[in-house]
Amino acid sequence: MAQELTPQAAGTVVRSKGETEPATLTFTPAVDIFEKGDTTVIMADMPGVAPDGVDVTLERQVLTLRGTVKPHAPEGYRRLSSEYREGDYLRVFTLSDEIDQAKINAEFKNGVLRLELPHAAEAKPKKISVKAA
Repeated sequence: MAQELTPQAAGTVVRSKGETEPATLTFTPAVDIFEKGDTTVIMADMPGVAPDGVDVTLERQVLTLRGTVKPHAPEGYRRLSSEYREGDYLRVFTLSDEIDQAKINAEFKNGVLRLELPHAAEAKPKKISVKAA
């Protein structure tokens, strides 16, 4: 289950120019992180996000995962009750020097974002041969 970052607002958010827009919730997506060989894999759950609503950015060593949900309301109906809370997703990771940032891959399928972060060649252990003197 995703963790809520911002409390439910009173309906609208006022921007600096006096414009208002509907308030949205922001959740921290649940993630699984594991290693497979020389690659670290991150899987983030973002239910309700369409593939075009996923944004992955890398600036310096900060990896940011964003998912934007388009609110769903059937046309012609008025919502009386809602137990499922819709909102966007945001998760930030700081990467170590061990990750080869140029080779990061991302794939999104069925509400799950999968990132593959290969380890840099410099970070892999090296065997040093010892010669007998």
